[in-house]
Amino acid sequence: MIILNIVADSTQIRQAAIKMRLLRTGAEFEYTDYLNIKIIYMKKIIFSSVFVLGLAICSCNSSSDNHQDTVDSAKTVNKEVKAVQPDASNFAVAAANGGMMEVILGKVAQDNASSPRVKAFGEMMVKDHTEANNNLKAIATSLNIAIPDSVSDDTKKEIDHMKMKKGKDFDKAYVNMMLDDHKKDIAEFRKCADNCSDSTIKSFATTTLPVLEKHLDSIQAIAGKKP
Repeated sequence: MIILNIVADSTQIRQAAIKMRLLRTGAEFEYTDYLNIKIIYMKKIIFSSVFVLGLAICSCNSSSDNHQDTVDSAKTVNKEVKAVQPDASNFAVAAANGGMMEVILGKVAQDNASSPRVKAFGEMMVKDHTEANNNLKAIATSLNIAIPDSVSDDTKKEIDHMKMKKGKDFDKAYVNMMLDDHKKDIAEFRKCADNCSDSTIKSFATTTLPVLEKHLDSIQAIAGKKP
């Protein structure tokens, strides 16, 4: 097994340590990018290919002028590794990013909301999406798919904007955001459940879809917009 650890921060490469140990089973990489995300994936490839890929990743991220956020970094790794088809890996990356956002905002809702129903909805988001996120992480590891372990730059901006709101202002903004977000998520998960090229990712989408539909029903009821 070959293990490569590459550590960087948002301004410069602080460390670039490579530890290699060769076994017959393949290779494991742990790659931490500018935002200190960890992307872990495994792939059975020969030593020379792994070493070249490790150098390519290090070189690509060694300049602070070419910053990539967590989602972009995961997509870059998946593009190089090609463990599954792009539709499957891109869905996994987007689902991981969205799932983490739901957990973070669910916690914010419990603190910032004034409505007990909105607080309860936030609690449900934390519980359900934490479970879904853990399931997705296990699947991604088994399929050699890189996924981010922190939200993208754009998503972080949305979260920071929501954190500034309190009371009824938060309730209104959060409910509207959850309405739009879950409608979009359901459409993407249904598309994957119907058409994804990878059967394991397809099964994850199929299994998670009813949970998202339950969330949409709940937030529509809170908003008074249930059909």
